[in-house]
Amino acid sequence: MLTRFAPSPTGDLHLGHAYSAVLAHDAARAAGGTFLIRIDDIDGSRSREDYVAASLADLAWLGIDWDGAPLRQSDRLGAYAAALDTLRARDLVYPCFCTRADIAASLAAPHGPPNGPAGAIYPGTCRDLPTTERERRMATEPHCWRLDMARAVSTTGALTWEEQGQGVRTAEPTTHGDIVLARKDAPASYHLASTLDDAAMGVTHIIRGADLIAATDVHRLLQALLDLPTPLYRHHALVCGADGKRLAKRDAAASLASLRAAGVVGPTLAADLAAGRLPTGYSLQMP
Repeated sequence: MLTRFAPSPTGDLHLGHAYSAVLAHDAARAAGGTFLIRIDDIDGSRSREDYVAASLADLAWLGIDWDGAPLRQSDRLGAYAAALDTLRARDLVYPCFCTRADIAASLAAPHGPPNGPAGAIYPGTCRDLPTTERERRMATEPHCWRLDMARAVSTTGALTWEEQGQGVRTAEPTTHGDIVLARKDAPASYHLASTLDDAAMGVTHIIRGADLIAATDVHRLLQALLDLPTPLYRHHALVCGADGKRLAKRDAAASLASLRAAGVVGPTLAADLAAGRLPTGYSLQMP
């Protein structure tokens, strides 16, 4: 078994992160396997090095140990570019020049596209632009790269994955529409980078929050398109605050740094989380 925890260095870790990290760590250790850390640091506008150090300090405070040096997404830009080249060569991606305002206007139309798991589906404005127009605009205009979902799915057929303890699930990537694989301001989207990295790291079991169940539809498709292995998945309940909403990095009271400052003992907290026991005011809920 090889599991991982992949924090983004855009803020302090909180109880929800701790719960996910503890589950992934303990599963690997119980099986005599490997537990890795990956730093998802390709969001250049928000990633900060001090959050990398803080995240590793938080994990060490919990008593979580990991194998080898943490991996960094910023060291794998070449792998993301190569994957995009592969998809471009198969005519499965296209450049999108739409701004947020352009997309918002199209979605506001009376017969705009329906919503998908992550919100409104991109209407496909740039999907069928003539090649000459694409090339002309690519030379001067910022653009992202989107997956032509219908074309991609037509090459793979039906896809499934195994959810630990629940059996086989059918992937439904078409409900997401033409997702972004490379952003205007980042070399790869979460979907592309995470899928490629998990395969390169040899991850056998992905243990993560249930808010990412729908994302697995997309990741399973990318695995099929890029000939990558499919790990076993386990999507766990989310840590929620007193208001019933899942925690976010802006929830300072739930940050691990604040708990440590308040005198909480890290390994004791980790043991409680592993047993499903949370501090007063917090609960585990499925979305």
